[in-house]
Amino acid sequence: MSLRQFEYALAVAAEGSVTAAAELLQVAQPSMSQQIRNLERDLGVTLFARTSAGLVPTAVGRAFLKEAEAAVNAARRARATARAGAADLVGELVVAAQLGFGTRQLPGALSVLRRRFPRLEVTVFEESSSAELDRLCRKGALGLALMAACERSPADAHRLGEEEFVVVLGAGHRQLAADRVELRELEGEPWVRFDRDSALDGVLLEVSRNDGLTPATVARVSQTATAVRWAAHGLGVTLVPASAVPRGYEHLARPVFPAVSQPVIAVVRSDAGPAATALLELLRQETWDSSASFRRSDAGAGELHDEVAAVNAAEQLVLGHDRSFQ
Repeated sequence: MSLRQFEYALAVAAEGSVTAAAELLQVAQPSMSQQIRNLERDLGVTLFARTSAGLVPTAVGRAFLKEAEAAVNAARRARATARAGAADLVGELVVAAQLGFGTRQLPGALSVLRRRFPRLEVTVFEESSSAELDRLCRKGALGLALMAACERSPADAHRLGEEEFVVVLGAGHRQLAADRVELRELEGEPWVRFDRDSALDGVLLEVSRNDGLTPATVARVSQTATAVRWAAHGLGVTLVPASAVPRGYEHLARPVFPAVSQPVIAVVRSDAGPAATALLELLRQETWDSSASFRRSDAGAGELHDEVAAVNAAEQLVLGHDRSFQ
């Protein structure tokens, strides 16, 4: 028996077929079939039963796979620890962040990580759907996932802090005079919202129900920075995590009342190596309660005023050209 055979058996159990498992591990299907047969012969048991739904582990197969998974995870940790001990960590770390969360904290932590492990290849992507993040976590496709806590959050998730939500208003909006904005005061306002299946739009829908608010949609976007900039230029108001507000727009953001916040967690794969563990520790050191900076202030207003003025001037120029052809 070998660890490679264990990995083959685990893949077959996860995928439900030898063909799909072979594609997942990028090996030839006949070779994998032969290795599974050899493993069953060495053990003297049948690990999988063929059903209409595909290959399903037998009772003894389930018991074996539990121990096989522990052995494979232990071997991976041993290899990663040996590489880290040599201060020459290589390989790939896949990180996913739920859209809007850790926008300021994650880049700093990743920068330190890359300096510490220059040969480490880090792949980072944003995912708007919490359900998709949950699926990727359960599949083991991610080294670390940064997300809002939810009912499906794993019991062993690491809590990093709270992400408070803020409303972003257009320059000159009447509610900028307040330290906190009651969402019911925004009834009738147009809203810049996020994609319908995104977790961020889910937050707006939940607080709207609680506050008796009916948000009128003027636009839907896929990125938090786009939502903030469009709101800043008066297209509509928007609700985003505090850390997602780009620098230079803080004076247009206000915490809401009652406060809206979500716990931020990191989900680390069970067989995570030192790279994921190091990134987790770096994220713990970041500041997560950043809403205190969003208070009534004139700081930064000049910069955005110039930007808004430039946009208005460009619009007037276009209108002038249009009139010249009439």
